[in-house]
Amino acid sequence: MLTKDKKILIVGLGLIGGSYAQMLTKAGFEVGAVTRSRKSIDYALEKGIISSGTVDVTRDYISQFDLLVFALYPHIFIEWLEKYQDYIKQGALITDVTGVKVGVVYKVQQMLRDDLEFIAAHPMAGREVCGVENADGSIFKGANYIVTPTASNTQDAIATCRQLGGILGFARISEVSPEEHDEMIGFLSQLTHCIAVALMNCKESSHLVDFTGDSFRDLTRIARINEEMWSELFLLNRDELLSQMDLFAGEFDKIRNAVRDGDTETLRRMMQISTLRRSYFDK
Repeated sequence: MLTKDKKILIVGLGLIGGSYAQMLTKAGFEVGAVTRSRKSIDYALEKGIISSGTVDVTRDYISQFDLLVFALYPHIFIEWLEKYQDYIKQGALITDVTGVKVGVVYKVQQMLRDDLEFIAAHPMAGREVCGVENADGSIFKGANYIVTPTASNTQDAIATCRQLGGILGFARISEVSPEEHDEMIGFLSQLTHCIAVALMNCKESSHLVDFTGDSFRDLTRIARINEEMWSELFLLNRDELLSQMDLFAGEFDKIRNAVRDGDTETLRRMMQISTLRRSYFDK
């Protein structure tokens, strides 16, 4: 379990890593950070987001920490562990914020030393900005936090990961398998980002800003996107995302055919279903 004598290291001090650090420091934990940018470390130290930080990965520094939170792109996370896991304290717990699980979790668990444990998690929160200077723990309030244990995880590690979500302020904490996670995220997150990107690619839109209403703004908010991270996530979850795209394309074709055929009944029925299902999210 997480007690205040446990030291926490954030690896990757961007928006999410910085927001984790902010909330954990506020909760009374000693929080350190490793990231590539000296400017980010200096900012976080100045603002009291962390108590220590470095851009140099050394055994002396890394070995101090009991819990390590990796807020890195998936491939960088795996490369970091391949290179530096020997620096981690015996018995330490590792978790992450990665948006795809199947392609990450089993690989990390297989490569880790026997005295380390990785319990994966996904904070369903964020903004269309980046960097520790935009860190804001309030993004977790009311949000969902998903823990994705496997048969390799101990009950203590799962409980600690759930406790971490509670400390950070998430409203709902769920447990699903990595496979279930990737199926749901393929639909709820990745597909929606694909739709927003496709919409913005349909038309040159600089002049449309003078005419648009809230519906277009709301629907395309997530089209402001980190292309490096999201392209990696899409391809890591390729099969599941393609399945969700096919599902969406089938329903879109139904609407298109109804419009083409003047089929008012089908249009109204589909709108009734969408209205009902959207109402679940407003409760």
